[in-house]
Amino acid sequence: MHLDHPDTMPQRHTHSAEPLRPDGRRAFRVGLGGPVGSGKTASVAALCRTLRESWSIAVVTNDIYTREDAEYLLREAVLPPERITAVETGACPHTAIRDDISANLEAVEHLEETLHPLDLVLVESGGDNLTATFSKGLVDVQIFVIDVSSGDDIPRKGGPGITTADLLLVNKTDLAPHVGADLATMAADAKRQRGDLPVIFTSLTSDGGVREVADWITAHLTEWHTKAAV
Repeated sequence: MHLDHPDTMPQRHTHSAEPLRPDGRRAFRVGLGGPVGSGKTASVAALCRTLRESWSIAVVTNDIYTREDAEYLLREAVLPPERITAVETGACPHTAIRDDISANLEAVEHLEETLHPLDLVLVESGGDNLTATFSKGLVDVQIFVIDVSSGDDIPRKGGPGITTADLLLVNKTDLAPHVGADLATMAADAKRQRGDLPVIFTSLTSDGGVREVADWITAHLTEWHTKAAV
């Protein structure tokens, strides 16, 4: 269910939102998925801090039974409270981002209706396995987050999240010496699995650790607005 507006939930549906911006284009939507503990919420927080001065941003988080990720973002004050909302999936997280996306669409559309014009909506999935992907009816591009501490064989294992995401983010590189992970091996395996699709290695705890990801999103946002102006 959509937790923030239980009494005003619009009729459930699965089609994409109608454009709400004055320039005729809705906000650009970026989905972030990945296993539990990989750094999805930390990525969202860092992206908000980096991009909030340049773009109008809102966030939708997904948890199975709680609001924990949204509450973390609120405590960190990465955005004003009205720009952060939570969806309680009540089931396997990939269901709400891929199979029945209606609750997430309701959350996104409510944010656009109340805050428009929005430039960017970040949709964070609940923690899932390597098969998690977003419906194209929900997001425009997707980032899949894995971390070094889970083992350097994760890219080699593949799965739709790793092989098809628009961007693969390998987090916690600072831990590699402590967990026996070989970053070169991870990079080579990711290249074999993804071909020319981009991969970014980073540690979100370092200064500027999210900068390359923010630049990747900014490039897509710039293209989004350029197309809207044509």
